[in-house]
Amino acid sequence: MLASAARFLTEGLLGLDPASHLGASVEFFFYDTPKVLMLLALVVFGVGILRSFFTPERTRRILAGRSEAVGNVMAALLGIVTPFCSCSAVPLFIGFLGAGVPLGVTFSFLVAAPMVNEVAVVLLYGLLGWKVAALYMGTGLVVAIVSGFVIGRLGMERHLEDWVTKVRVDTGADGAPELTWAARLDAGARAVRDIVGRVWPWVVGGIAVGAGIHGYVPEGALAAIMGREAWWSVPAAVLLGIPMYSNAAGMIPVVQALLGKGAALGTVLAFMMAVIALSLPEMVILRKVLRPRLIAVFAGVVGAGILLVGFLFNAIL
Repeated sequence: MLASAARFLTEGLLGLDPASHLGASVEFFFYDTPKVLMLLALVVFGVGILRSFFTPERTRRILAGRSEAVGNVMAALLGIVTPFCSCSAVPLFIGFLGAGVPLGVTFSFLVAAPMVNEVAVVLLYGLLGWKVAALYMGTGLVVAIVSGFVIGRLGMERHLEDWVTKVRVDTGADGAPELTWAARLDAGARAVRDIVGRVWPWVVGGIAVGAGIHGYVPEGALAAIMGREAWWSVPAAVLLGIPMYSNAAGMIPVVQALLGKGAALGTVLAFMMAVIALSLPEMVILRKVLRPRLIAVFAGVVGAGILLVGFLFNAIL
């Protein structure tokens, strides 16, 4: 149905030839935009209900008092059900530090929250299949867990800004009343209004970029640049991704188009992870909390993990 509607709008309404570069791009845009936005709204509604069970206070208390290794794993898993923009994850990151959660554990959360979230996984599953979704989720969790563990072992608490170490969050009992199901459904609807309303321009922008790649980039051109044969393609993809900023939902159509043009899966996953987990806006916000040396260590450790993911999957797939 969507394919027929996209073809009608492209050919019948706009009079474009679907075989032309412009026509192929426009048809891709008309086809992907409603599909991605509808899937996004459905997922966000379900996750909004799920998040009603995890208040920030309850999440902090789940992590506080755990051993560091267990905490890294739990923080990465909890990152899946938290806001999926790296910048919106930073306030929770600060709250965890104030509650006494170890530094390495908070970094596992900070990496996982934007990178390994339910929206990215579901959209990848819907557009590219369960294997790609599972690969992305599994490797993203490993990067988050290992990065947090390594940073925790380095003992860099002295590189937090002074005001952060003075913040203390009440860790008493969670006095929030239990919500009714009507309230939880309302939380899901509010999540759709808030999150979809906030990120849809990024999603549409990502689809537009993907449409341009789909229509104008020749078959095989990206394979030469982002293919597995070029050893430098993974580092180049990571460096290219860092200055950009997008959420996971906005990156999925770009990933879809890149893979469709012959780019290697490992290189594309590395590019997506760099855009989401190492964006410059995130670094600017983190500067309010972390001193430059700790930011550099964070970027270096996470970047090394992303490079490893890219090289590994290009070698085995």
